[in-house]
Amino acid sequence: MEALAALVIAVLVGCGTYLVLRARTFSVVLGLSLLSYAVNLFLFFSGRLMTGAPPLATSSGVTADPLPQALVLTAIVIGFGMTAFVVILALRAIGELGNDHVDGKDDNS
Repeated sequence: MEALAALVIAVLVGCGTYLVLRARTFSVVLGLSLLSYAVNLFLFFSGRLMTGAPPLATSSGVTADPLPQALVLTAIVIGFGMTAFVVILALRAIGELGNDHVDGKDDNS
């Protein structure tokens, strides 16, 4: 299970990095979203998930770790805000510059 999780996270990071390095703003937004998903999965899997463990303390002493879940929820909210900001910034750049290149130059130049 750990190898599969590591492979999924590695693929998300690789695809996200590739898309962030593209010249179009929509690709950059998708790349940032994929990197955000990879970080969320990394934080979630860092909590060593246990099946059947109660979220609150019991007499047996075995509980689920709530910290990675709280970190992932916080990262989801921050990622949503970041994505919304970057989309609005990209739309503003398209309106001002007339194209969707990251550097603001046309295809011909």
